[in-house]
Amino acid sequence: MKLWNKEVTSVQAAVEKFTVGNDVNFDLQLAKYDVIGNMAQAAMLQKIGIITEEENVQLQEALSNIQQEIDAGNFKIDDGVEDIHSQIEWMLTEAVGEAGKKIHTGRSRNDQIATDIKLFLRVEVLEILKLTKQFFDVLISLSNEHKAVLMPGYTHLQIAMPSSFGLWFASFAESLIDDVVMLQAAHKIANKNPLGSGAGYGSSFNIDRSHTTHSMKFEVLNYNSIYAQTTRGKTEKIVAMAMSSIAATLNKLAVDVCNFGNQNHGFISFPAETTTGSSIMPHKKNLDVFELVRAKANIIQAMPTTLTMMLTNMPTGYHRDVQLTKEVLFPQINGLKDCLEILLLILPQVKVKENILDDEKYLYLFSVEAVNELVQKGMPFRDAYKEVGDLIENGEFQFDKGKALNHTHEGSIGNLCNEEIIKEMEKLVKFF
Repeated sequence: MKLWNKEVTSVQAAVEKFTVGNDVNFDLQLAKYDVIGNMAQAAMLQKIGIITEEENVQLQEALSNIQQEIDAGNFKIDDGVEDIHSQIEWMLTEAVGEAGKKIHTGRSRNDQIATDIKLFLRVEVLEILKLTKQFFDVLISLSNEHKAVLMPGYTHLQIAMPSSFGLWFASFAESLIDDVVMLQAAHKIANKNPLGSGAGYGSSFNIDRSHTTHSMKFEVLNYNSIYAQTTRGKTEKIVAMAMSSIAATLNKLAVDVCNFGNQNHGFISFPAETTTGSSIMPHKKNLDVFELVRAKANIIQAMPTTLTMMLTNMPTGYHRDVQLTKEVLFPQINGLKDCLEILLLILPQVKVKENILDDEKYLYLFSVEAVNELVQKGMPFRDAYKEVGDLIENGEFQFDKGKALNHTHEGSIGNLCNEEIIKEMEKLVKFF
């Protein structure tokens, strides 16, 4: 069944297989949102006099029954049915007769699918936000727990200055704040109603777009009917960009964990039951979870580029190209949620090594403290820098690490500003 089919229309099987592709599988994820859109459409059609009150009641009841099938996991798209829209319209027609044939009045599949996707993405963005906030809380908790445990900081993969696990964990928490700003923008863009734009050029019926906007709890309309169609693909790309931002944070964390957890560093470890072994080396405890997060995050970060290339040079108006955005975006929504969920489980089990900086190889971490000490005694900074540098080059540098560590705790490493970071996140979460 096809909504556009006519008696004289016949499509070759190969063409149909190619054009439908994997769409049916992805459409199942949109089923409950298509029902919501149909409910809003039916109520609006009654308001403007296209269907009667009795027909609207029949449609709403039939749609509620379909929603129950979906919720129970019993809904499917029948063989030979092109998409979710065709399936639900066919079920409505079977259930209530002529009223089911009227529901598509003043509507195109173009604005119907654009609406379904925005409803879907709006919910998924909130799911991602929920998990991101939970992970933020974990990072803040770990930061506070380990704020007094020092570790070497690195630049250019060389030891740089003293750092702390508190500072390290909190850096990812604050990074998530910026990621949530991106998520906020994506939610706002997804929260606009394209229904009623038809195929991009509106309708000669006196449809009430404000009515459907209110019914589906969209914040506002996509006002221009052509742009309402142009948002298809653009909305998906913006959501992908927000997801990519979160993935970048997770990727950097995973890279650090993989480095800090190997034997050369030995800064952190995890329970044996969270690691995997080797088929040949009995000593191995591999941090496969973080390696997979690292890779999955990179796949997610590639999405905006894939979508950009897919949509580049596509003229104004609907084109079938946008059907493929679902294949790019939908699996990675689950991928990002999977990454956040496994990190929520594994990262709190981390064990942090103490007294790392007692090792003599970290002596040069305190060269800046030595320079600062000379400056405080009145020596110009450039002269102090040269003097300490010469001592290092000649192998004569010595420094009281105990004194420096106390000073370090009193400085920026001890002042994590976590309370301020929490306030920033709370302000963002309230927006949603």
